[in-house]
Amino acid sequence: MTPYDAIVPAGGAARRLGGADKPGLTVGETTLLDRVLAACAGARTTAVVGPARPTGRDGVRWTREQPPGGGPVAAVAAGLDLVTADTVLLLAADLPFLDRRTVERLVTALDEAGADADAAVLVDAGGREQPLAAAYRTAPLRGALAALGEPAGLPLRRLTGGLARIPVADVDDVAHDCDTWEDLEQARRREGS
Repeated sequence: MTPYDAIVPAGGAARRLGGADKPGLTVGETTLLDRVLAACAGARTTAVVGPARPTGRDGVRWTREQPPGGGPVAAVAAGLDLVTADTVLLLAADLPFLDRRTVERLVTALDEAGADADAAVLVDAGGREQPLAAAYRTAPLRGALAALGEPAGLPLRRLTGGLARIPVADVDDVAHDCDTWEDLEQARRREGS
């Protein structure tokens, strides 16, 4: 499999969670952030964009988007400063069921697509692309970022929407994210079952 780096944006405001520290919330005994970090443990460099916090994984590199709280595109911009691999994963910090198998499927799908794709994006059961559960070719991602100008406050689809993407079906139902307290409770129930 092609070597890859990973960027995990983890500095959002979590407005729908009342400003809670979303990456620090737990499902089972493990924080959401640590679950995502375990899924991308094969990354050469893992850049977490947000306030530094204890994790169960060694070797994580921390950085902050400018300005802090500047949104997902600003987070990608900060993370890309630490990336050296030709392939980079963008992974939300609130995916409690993301696993290594899915990460490897994304990287492999991008490898196999060759020059036909700039990204391999997980597609959930409802048919929605998950741009923060995806593997990207680093050079086109950098080019799309440069074309945007100032990244703060921009939605992620402005960055990724123009890239040639291939879908990767979420066959293991790992795209469940925790944006609300109800989402978190559903994840906890699923983990307990």
